[in-house]
Amino acid sequence: MHTRTARVADLPAVLALVRQHRADAHAEDVLAGHTRLNAAASGFRRLLEDPEHRVVLAVLPGPNPAAGGAGGEVPVGLAVLGLDPLSLVLGNPQVTVDTFVVHREHRRRGAGAVLLAAAARYAEETGAAHVVAAVAGHEAERQRFFARMGFAPLTTRRIVGLDSLTRSLAAWQRSGLPVPAPRRALSSRRRPAPRTLRGVGVAAEG
Repeated sequence: MHTRTARVADLPAVLALVRQHRADAHAEDVLAGHTRLNAAASGFRRLLEDPEHRVVLAVLPGPNPAAGGAGGEVPVGLAVLGLDPLSLVLGNPQVTVDTFVVHREHRRRGAGAVLLAAAARYAEETGAAHVVAAVAGHEAERQRFFARMGFAPLTTRRIVGLDSLTRSLAAWQRSGLPVPAPRRALSSRRRPAPRTLRGVGVAAEG
């Protein structure tokens, strides 16, 4: 098993792995409630040609050319690598690992490890000191894998559809709840004078 950068000709294999990833993560239900195959195909076609990202495939030699990608390879894993824009602005570049997926029939055979090795090489090429992977909270198997590889919890990201957010904001406005006042910094508050014990200073000095 080895990894290579995906090409436009690999788009069908890439989309097959992406569909599995979304099904495992229940992403379609969360994002839109239905599968948008045309949008995914168009987006990933552009992604494969985007110099700011690298789509990596884990591949096995296949029995015949019809079984998979070029030269009879069978794509069994996928990772989308990129550089976090904010980390670049802050001078601490971080490689992001998104859409990390291993085919159900090829798990626990090293595909995940070779994909992370590709991410490490990409980090070395780009001068990044850290690799950050996006994993949903309910993906227990994936959480355990990244933990074994030394990844520590970083942050929690939440997602909401625009329609849902708009309804929530409208309901909040109708409720008439006031906007919480900003808390004053501790340094701006008057601090009480320190308490002293009578005679202690004199006795110590005497």
